[in-house]
Amino acid sequence: MQLNPYGRDLVRFVIDLTNTPPTCAEELAERCRAGGMLLEDPVTDTDLTEVLAFLARWAEVVDAATDARRAALLNELLAEFAEHPRLTDHGGGIWHIHYRDDDRTPAGVLCAVASVGTALHLTSLGMHRLGRCALADCRRAYADFSRAGRQRYCSPACANRDAVRRHRARRAAMSRS
Repeated sequence: MQLNPYGRDLVRFVIDLTNTPPTCAEELAERCRAGGMLLEDPVTDTDLTEVLAFLARWAEVVDAATDARRAALLNELLAEFAEHPRLTDHGGGIWHIHYRDDDRTPAGVLCAVASVGTALHLTSLGMHRLGRCALADCRRAYADFSRAGRQRYCSPACANRDAVRRHRARRAAMSRS
């Protein structure tokens, strides 16, 4: 079975890279391997620089105030990094779709699949399905995969911290009354 390389795991991977950017080419390569992204060429310092610039632009998609602005920013990334879809089997007989040319650098591959994966995520689940953690002292990016589409926090830990903070504030207000 061929898994969709543009799916949920990829969006989570880009969220992770955005929240904790790699600091060197070796770390980027290792995180790509650990994230299931197989890169055919070695990752270089140039790739790292390009990926970090891409992540800054991708974060603007997360932070967009309206669906139209989010779409415009993502369309810019798609125009720059993605290609017309085409079938490929890499000579191994397992067919799948690529939205990029085969001669892309590791950075180009990551930027292409991240752009397409984000577009598929938003168009299939809703344009509001990216955001920043509602916990004031966190603000990490998240992708909402929830059934209801109402995620506000990057993690259950942040949701719990904010609930405890609100509870304590209510108790303090009640004791002053």
